[in-house]
Amino acid sequence: MATFVLGLLYVINLLTILVIVFRGRHRTAQTWAWVLVLTFLPIIGLPLYVLFGRGVSQRIFDLRDEEKVGIIEELQEQKEELQNKTFQAPVIPGMDVDPLIYMMTVDGGSLYTKDNHVDLFIDGIDKFEHLLRDIEQAQDHVHMEYFAYEDKRLGTVLRDYLIAAAQRGVKVKLLVDGWGSIGTKDEFFKPLKEAGATVGRFFPYITQVNYRNHRKIAIIDGKIGYVGGFNIGDEYLGLNPKMGYWRDNHLRIVGPAVHSLQNRFLMDWNSQFKNNKETYQVEYFPHMEKQGNIDIQVIASGPDSDHEQIKMVYLKMINMAKEEIIIQTPYYIPDDAIHEALKLALNSGVKLRMQIPNKPDHMLVYWGTYSFVAELMQLGATIEIYDNGFMHAKTIVVDGKITSIGSANFDIRSLHLNFEINAVMYSEEFAQYVRNTIMMTSQQCHVLTKELYDERSTFIRFKEGLARLIAPIL
Repeated sequence: MATFVLGLLYVINLLTILVIVFRGRHRTAQTWAWVLVLTFLPIIGLPLYVLFGRGVSQRIFDLRDEEKVGIIEELQEQKEELQNKTFQAPVIPGMDVDPLIYMMTVDGGSLYTKDNHVDLFIDGIDKFEHLLRDIEQAQDHVHMEYFAYEDKRLGTVLRDYLIAAAQRGVKVKLLVDGWGSIGTKDEFFKPLKEAGATVGRFFPYITQVNYRNHRKIAIIDGKIGYVGGFNIGDEYLGLNPKMGYWRDNHLRIVGPAVHSLQNRFLMDWNSQFKNNKETYQVEYFPHMEKQGNIDIQVIASGPDSDHEQIKMVYLKMINMAKEEIIIQTPYYIPDDAIHEALKLALNSGVKLRMQIPNKPDHMLVYWGTYSFVAELMQLGATIEIYDNGFMHAKTIVVDGKITSIGSANFDIRSLHLNFEINAVMYSEEFAQYVRNTIMMTSQQCHVLTKELYDERSTFIRFKEGLARLIAPIL
């Protein structure tokens, strides 16, 4: 009997390997990593693959729902203008942004919007004070989706604001990631539901554990939108002694770009409520007069698509650089394309400044980050280690002229496995403002030098090597 069971497991294991090789939508490095795991760890490899290795259906989002709103009509018009070369792109001296806009619109399905006003928050207290104030003033609806929602101090305050909004007739919808918010039980949200709000969990099942909704979106009355790096938790206010001050970047947008955030939220919401979908109401996409002077494209990506839209945006921005690239990221576990593009930029005389944390929140990812940034440092990059707490911002500024801020890290998980969202701003004035905040943060960093890196212990070298080996599936 035991021989039969072992033989059956061997056959199942072999079939799984064949599925990965011939039917899976994995990248080559991922494929080989899983083949090695299944071959040499056949007993535990199979359940690991079920939990972490399977792909995501491309049909989880009903794209036909987009046809019910004006955004798809506007997007189609822009695509035709770009293809016919009649589109009026912004004039940014010394930088041709037309190819980036074309790629994001035609391939990425990202609506190009003008006349937006944008506020940047680098401090969690500041960001949440504004968000709570906006919720307090909401008149029609509040839509929110967050990767992590903790039931501590901040989570309770936010829930109570949402309860008050629902009780005065505001339609409240909250979508949290099934695993990022696994520590917050349904009982915590019960008072919010009793007030009339609807709460959902994105991919709550164990078989979908590897594909997370890492987006952080909030929309108030279809006119105000938030997107960036802050989740809902006390650590994002700097109240976790282990992590210290939390340095992040988050945007408050007022203008037509909010419609893109709204569209993304509704698609994510309906993917989890297939039998009770939210209709695309006019109130969700109100007309707005000119709010500012910043042009924005909101770009989303996820494992349901082979296009890797955010990765392509990062690559395009890196390749557009002529003078300087500035990156803030908590994790730098890049795929070959991103890593080689940054190396090529350095070898072409482009300056690279990258800020990373001085402490881990994911141990292997932390040591993998050091291994990769050391290669960039040896080519002349300035690698700054943030000493004032934890660096969580996901930002790239190119030549002080265009900026991307959002939820996507510079790692394989964000670029290939997670559902992410970023906003790309075409504004030299705004890019310079973001650049100045980063340069001020430099004063709270120390520079990683070859001498410091060479001083690491044998054990740290081992951890770096291990993290580098399994980087494709981290």
